[in-house]
Amino acid sequence: MTHDDLLPLLQTTFGYPAFRPLQREIIAASLAGRDTFALLPTGGGKSLCFQLPALVRPGLTVVVSPLIALMKDQVDQLQAAGVAATFLNSSLGEAAARSRLAGLHRGEWRLLYVAPERLLLDGWQENLKAWNISALAIDEAHCVSEWGHDFRPEYRQLTRVRDLLPGVPVMALTATATDRVRADIITQLRLHEPAVFVASFNRPNLTYRVLPKDEPLRQITDFVHKRPDEGGIVYCATRATTERVAESLAKRGLPARAYHAGLTQTERSENQELFLRDEVRIICATIAFGMGINKPNVRWVIHHDLPKNLEGYYPETGRAGRDGLPADCLLLFSGGDAAKQTHFIDEMTDEHERNVARAQLRQMTHYAENAACRRRELLAYFGETFPLDHCGACDNCLEPRDTYDGTVVAQKFLSCVYRIHEAGRFGVGVNHITEVLTGADTEKIRRWGHARLSTYGIGKELARPQWAAVGRELMRLGHVAQSQGEFPVLELTDAGLAVLRTRQPVSLTRPMESPKARKTIRREGDIACDEILFARLRELRKKLADERRVPAYVIFGDATLRQMAREYPATEAAMPGMFGMGEKKRAEFGAIFAAAIRTFLEHNPRMKFTA
Repeated sequence: MTHDDLLPLLQTTFGYPAFRPLQREIIAASLAGRDTFALLPTGGGKSLCFQLPALVRPGLTVVVSPLIALMKDQVDQLQAAGVAATFLNSSLGEAAARSRLAGLHRGEWRLLYVAPERLLLDGWQENLKAWNISALAIDEAHCVSEWGHDFRPEYRQLTRVRDLLPGVPVMALTATATDRVRADIITQLRLHEPAVFVASFNRPNLTYRVLPKDEPLRQITDFVHKRPDEGGIVYCATRATTERVAESLAKRGLPARAYHAGLTQTERSENQELFLRDEVRIICATIAFGMGINKPNVRWVIHHDLPKNLEGYYPETGRAGRDGLPADCLLLFSGGDAAKQTHFIDEMTDEHERNVARAQLRQMTHYAENAACRRRELLAYFGETFPLDHCGACDNCLEPRDTYDGTVVAQKFLSCVYRIHEAGRFGVGVNHITEVLTGADTEKIRRWGHARLSTYGIGKELARPQWAAVGRELMRLGHVAQSQGEFPVLELTDAGLAVLRTRQPVSLTRPMESPKARKTIRREGDIACDEILFARLRELRKKLADERRVPAYVIFGDATLRQMAREYPATEAAMPGMFGMGEKKRAEFGAIFAAAIRTFLEHNPRMKFTA
């Protein structure tokens, strides 16, 4: 089918005026019968890449998905748009499961969502052969790779399904994968000469910020109070922290619930459902929450603790702003969090895993402390070059940190590294360097005689964490290198030795501070509208959603409501062309929302908006 054939289907079913980047090309390759690999960022429209072809081609499209909540979520939205979709998983009772299986045998469904382990059950071979399966879509495909951040062994078994359905095209989709993980996905799933599509990782509607962690509950509370009508996710490193933060926020009058693997399935489902339906504004979660969550109006994501790596951090921030409207990502950083992560890494039994984890943590710490554009840093990690030096939507670009003449402190640090190596012909880690500089009295300093060094105690003007930050910046500048292995040690590079010998000036960046006031940012994706009408439409949407027992965004997303609150479509005839409003939704809800807008206009004037 041509673009001209597909576009009307996109508009009438899903209410979207145009395809997002690479969607049309991915769909065309799949409809041509090719295996495809698609890497689209969170919020980039992965699901549409297999949903739209399922409406075109005959037969059943099977979608492999790892999360029960995601299956129900997507099926609810598809059914609301008039698409014959269903799911099979352990949440269904026996009667409901039998009914859906019978419908599959009768060919009633176009899309079936299923967990990978169910496809591998005994007796399902006959089902798969009998259901006229015409396509297989594997969502969250990074789960197949041991190099990915969320490896799931059952995904490795999906090649058995390929053997059962040798002529069926396979589509593998993910939102986050380095070059190494991409290659591993293609190999492990045995994709045959796949069409490979990699979209930009840039999410222009997201603003990235890092703050030094200082009374985090107060910082989170202040952040949330400034966004009274918005909901978001607080990611925490441990189960205990999620519960403590959720309880503390609730005591402060902020509706919050915890989500982690230690809760019962009933508790997790209830808390997630409350969040999806906007009954609870805040979910405090471990990384167990979020993968594939389809809630489009998450307006912010806060990391209470330092993530282990950028590959996990990026998709977690990507839970925000999936609807394309502005959203904020805040990371609370402390060197203490990095030290905790290092302690956990040291307890790993596999040396290779330890080395990989240390390298990933260094990259994460570098991102948090670096004064350069955060967007550039994130995109560079995934092999993409951001074309601008200034993104206009991160703290370092909007409020650049001051630099200072760091020649003296750099000389002290580099000299201490040099003197220690000269005295003992061995290197030490950054913690020991800071202890020597600050004149500490430790067992190692006494044993190695480092109190006799000329650099012992010459850095008492700075605290040890400050010296550690200086050391990390000198590493970023290339003056010091850190070895790999269980006990990483510091060594001067040729550039660092030159700085030490020639006393050339060194410019360092001042540490992050918590500013009292921040600039107001107009971010890409803002839709100016009548905020009072928008609030009324949100109330109406919530009422309709509650009546149908579905999340509010299944009715309409925020972008649709904002367009209505901007253009005031007071009749159903004025509704065509509304973003996210397909024919079925317009027939079901158009008159209701038009009536609400008419009532509003009886007592309120229309506002005018510039483009």
